[in-house]
Amino acid sequence: MFVITADQKASRHDIDRAGTGRDDLAARYEGRLVLPVDRTSGDEVQALVADAATALDMVLMLTRAGHWSVGLGIGTVRIPLPRATREATGPAFIAARDAVTAAKRSATRFALAVDPPIARSGDGDAPELPGAAEVEALITLLLLARDRRTPQGWDVVDRMAGGGTQREVAAELGVTPQAVSTRLRTSGWRAERAAIPGLEALLAHLDAGASHAPRAAREGGRS
Repeated sequence: MFVITADQKASRHDIDRAGTGRDDLAARYEGRLVLPVDRTSGDEVQALVADAATALDMVLMLTRAGHWSVGLGIGTVRIPLPRATREATGPAFIAARDAVTAAKRSATRFALAVDPPIARSGDGDAPELPGAAEVEALITLLLLARDRRTPQGWDVVDRMAGGGTQREVAAELGVTPQAVSTRLRTSGWRAERAAIPGLEALLAHLDAGASHAPRAAREGGRS
């Protein structure tokens, strides 16, 4: 399971964003949530999802907004599940708490943690699979690239992501298709799209590893 915990940055000097943040996540990811998005403290929201694609997309949405420190926790969740996310417990929630604490010290305001921890792994002559630290580093590279994207670049990217063609987007913006192509190239959109499936697969690998860890390792003596 994947737990996303987002803590509002500089909440004492900003408007309250937790309520609208919760509602925005609930609307965008309706039908993809294990439990409803919850406000877990005054300036914090939390979501529980079962698939890597939704988890990564949620991280990208929250970090793009620029108002949150975002922790992604991976692990199991105690069942039966309660009705509210804030009442749920388990290693994934412990990992998310560790991750959001680390995110506050990160340049991208993002961190990832797995409970129990998963390091690089291999089997004999088989290539090693990335562990949590390596996957976090790869996601961080993507976030740094997105941070450099200009408003004009985001405008084109959002329109393309909405299903438009380069020619249609050019007509909407009143520019040439060549200008749209240049903005897409500068924004790194195609590289991002190519990277997403691989990152999703790596997150799914971490989730599978945490799910199949021995029970003693998963519980770790913590509640």
